Amino acid sequence: MEQFLPPADSLTINITLIAVLLPLAAAVINCILPGKKNKLAGWISTSAILTSAILSALVFSLIWNAHPVHAFIHWFTIGTTELNAGILLNNLSVLMLLLVNLVALPVHLYSIAYMGHDDGFKRYFTYLSFFCFSMLALVVADNLVTLYIFWELVGFSSYLLIGFWFTRDKAVMANKKAFIMNRIGDIGLLMTIIIIYSVFHTFDIDKLFGKTSIVESVLLLNRAGWLSPNENNWIVPGISYHLPIIWQYIAFAGIFLAVAAKSAQFPLHTWLPDAMEGPTSISALIHAATMVAAGVFLLARVYPLFNPVELTILAIVGCFTAFMAATIALAQNDLKRILAYSTISQLGYMVMAMGVGAYSSSLFHLVTHAFFKCLLFLVAGVVIHQVAHIRDDNQLAIDPQNIQFMGGLRKKLPFTFIMAIIGGVALAGLPFTSGFLSKDGILTQTFAWSAGKNPVFELVPVFSVLTTLLTAFYITRMIVKVFFGELRIAPVVSTLKINIDDGGWLYKLPMLLLATGCFFSLFSANPISAGHSWFLSGFLSGSAGEGSYTFLIPVSVTIASLLVIYYAWVIYSNRANPFPQRGILFDIACREWYFDTIYERVIIKPILFIGRACFWTDRRVIDGFIVLFAKAAILFSRIAAFIDRRIIDGFIDLLVKLVRGIGNLVRLFQGGRVQYYLYSMLMAIAAIFILKIFF
Repeated sequence: MEQFLPPADSLTINITLIAVLLPLAAAVINCILPGKKNKLAGWISTSAILTSAILSALVFSLIWNAHPVHAFIHWFTIGTTELNAGILLNNLSVLMLLLVNLVALPVHLYSIAYMGHDDGFKRYFTYLSFFCFSMLALVVADNLVTLYIFWELVGFSSYLLIGFWFTRDKAVMANKKAFIMNRIGDIGLLMTIIIIYSVFHTFDIDKLFGKTSIVESVLLLNRAGWLSPNENNWIVPGISYHLPIIWQYIAFAGIFLAVAAKSAQFPLHTWLPDAMEGPTSISALIHAATMVAAGVFLLARVYPLFNPVELTILAIVGCFTAFMAATIALAQNDLKRILAYSTISQLGYMVMAMGVGAYSSSLFHLVTHAFFKCLLFLVAGVVIHQVAHIRDDNQLAIDPQNIQFMGGLRKKLPFTFIMAIIGGVALAGLPFTSGFLSKDGILTQTFAWSAGKNPVFELVPVFSVLTTLLTAFYITRMIVKVFFGELRIAPVVSTLKINIDDGGWLYKLPMLLLATGCFFSLFSANPISAGHSWFLSGFLSGSAGEGSYTFLIPVSVTIASLLVIYYAWVIYSNRANPFPQRGILFDIACREWYFDTIYERVIIKPILFIGRACFWTDRRVIDGFIVLFAKAAILFSRIAAFIDRRIIDGFIDLLVKLVRGIGNLVRLFQGGRVQYYLYSMLMAIAAIFILKIFF
């Protein structure tokens, strides 16, 4: 790097570079491997991510709660603006660096078995390694420009993975939808970066948002009275930052769009359930700690930028998204869509936590959610894979992802069943799980945030608790329908062939590794309190809980969740269905709150109509006018050609012939013969005589 660094810091930077670049090297090597199903590709990518995980753990141990390390080199200069490219390592960076690798490693192992018979095996691991490289580079980027570059690469690589099976129409539509909706967020992020640079004259993240950041210093001075409210200036002795309040909110809107697109928050959340058309192993990685986590990571990176009003907006939108997605998950029968909406709901929790000031708890939940959600998706992959075997062996016309055709699989898939229970309990946030520590920290701080505010804001903690109860209900419903009772297609087929199992160690080991992250012991010695967790000590903003809420809220929510789980167990284990599959509420949940329908009618159809109108105008009006103009020009040219040939050229030809005729005539009288001269004199005298008589 360009600037001087102590030897220890230089070593840390070099280790980080290797950890980030290893997946890229694996992607390049896989590209040049021969054959479409070369098994070596899987082991190359897995070896790269394993080594990267080990190096990331080393970097984490060196940086966590120690001094940050920032190194850069000069990249290029435009005018007087110098742009650097480098690495920023602080608690947030090394946490995400380690988390991405720890979640990606089990997914790589799992994918070797899960994608083993796919014709695009090599292409799959090429995309997967490139995706991991993009995410790892994103979390250590030291300035907004390089962050934006890798932000785009994450979106591009996810586009490739979602549409991996590009021969399927649904997969193609899904990756197009994801790509387009994420472009909306990308425009917002780019707009914010431009505004930030125009005000603060730097792209450097550490200068902008670090402990001694310009933005945070300005905001502190603002609170201390240095702000000039009439001029909307940030006035610091010797420095003047002019940011009209409208631009402050436009910058926030840009960040919000970026977060809403990447982390699937209202109103840009509808792409994520459709992204289930990609391989299940990819769904596990995207939903755990990579693409969808990038939005929450961005919030954490630029957190000092937001004012209280903007944070309140984040809290409300996050709460609504969490509740809305949980209600939709209640009525879904597609196994992967249930988990997809669960992801949207949990991401809503994280955004809400950022809004209420629970910065640490939000990141804590990001970490814990990565483990149990990735585990649940890998469980879903095994279940879908085995149900597909039942379908193929018995030549059935069923959807292997529909939980209505499942049941009783715990007898055939005991290991997968245990993993599903562990992941489901962590998702529900029950004691002794990591999900309990992170989720109850968010709920506690949400209640503390709303205390003393307008009664409207008290709806945020209320709906967050309702979301927790709904989460407990839908995950219990899913597990009961998949694993308990009897296989629902068995009565239909008298001689059903069932030859399924949990799979080999490449299926079991990844789930076992992820299951360890679902228990409290990885994060705190206290199973029911995150207050003294090593994790929360790494972030100064927010605590695990405040006041009387630290005891009352967790106990109350846990008891209520257990009652909800028991209720769901009773009604679904008996195959009873107390909820009618009709009515307004069911239709709203089943049809996903009609968001796609609304977008189809309000946005897509009008845009397509405008497009068709523009096309008609272009073809009929503009092109028609041009064609008419061309025809008129051709007609005028033909008329001009006629006038030129027949009139102008004809008149000249007439003159020529007339002159030639007169000349020939006159020549007759100049032939040297006397009689012609006498004849000429006679004609001249006759002409003069006639003129004299008549005129």
